[in-house]
Amino acid sequence: MTGAGAQAAEYRIEDLAHASGATVRTIRAYQDRGLLPTPERRGRANVYRETHLARLRQIADLLDRGYTLASIKELLEAWDAGRGLGGVLGLVAEVHGPWTDEEADRISRRELDARFGGRQDDEAIAEAVELGVLERVPGRDDEFLVPSPQELAVAVELYGAGVPLPAISGHLRELRGQVEHIASRFLEFTTEHVFARYLGHRPPTDSDAAEAASLVRRLRPLAQQTVDAELARAMRTFATRHLHHHLGAEERAIAEDATRPVLLPARTTQAVQELVGAERVADFVTAATEREVQARTLDDLTATHIKEGEIDESP
Repeated sequence: MTGAGAQAAEYRIEDLAHASGATVRTIRAYQDRGLLPTPERRGRANVYRETHLARLRQIADLLDRGYTLASIKELLEAWDAGRGLGGVLGLVAEVHGPWTDEEADRISRRELDARFGGRQDDEAIAEAVELGVLERVPGRDDEFLVPSPQELAVAVELYGAGVPLPAISGHLRELRGQVEHIASRFLEFTTEHVFARYLGHRPPTDSDAAEAASLVRRLRPLAQQTVDAELARAMRTFATRHLHHHLGAEERAIAEDATRPVLLPARTTQAVQELVGAERVADFVTAATEREVQARTLDDLTATHIKEGEIDESP
């Protein structure tokens, strides 16, 4: 690097790679795709400046936030055209910000083993890491990051109540699939009815992006509040039903026009939704169930008829 100050800094491509953390090959690929300004040609070498370093850092930040290179190119072209990225980056920061007040914690392997009965279980640790309940701390084999102490505390309580660790992991996997489906549907719902009008431009204008970011802050807690309320209602309903069942209480007769909630695996619901659309899932499941009931009833009647015939024919 040459130059008297930061404003006059100059880099060869190898120096730029070192300063930015990108590889020389990556820098050249960004150049070819138009993501970086053309460097100054000096003799047989290209000379890069602080603007190139700043652009590489912007690209790295947007990639970390989940943007594709094609989307980043659109954003940067808008920036270069004078439209600015302040509102867009504010919206990005709002969406990528924490969606819970819970703070991550750390736990030692010794403390972790103690919470689960004092027995070392490397297989259970590996599964917890795979699920993201624990994260390994680089360079520390005896310490873990706990993204959600609440989630770990639930596992500890379930284990203490007698639930085996494999059952807890399996339950979490199933629950996660169902919750991800709920989150996806909530985002589709709010995008269709709220955010679509702000995201018509690619990228959105600064004012639209800023207003959308404000709405994200307002609507962020609604999904959890709705799920909390509905989960409480469902738990009360099903817990009462389970208690009556296990205590031997008689089931009430179900009226023909009554409805009763039925839990389906998230993957089944998703497959039906892709087949017939979200608004017709309930109708499809109802029709399929009725067909299955009719088919089984017919099979039972046929089997009974055949059996009675065999009995009649016996001497």
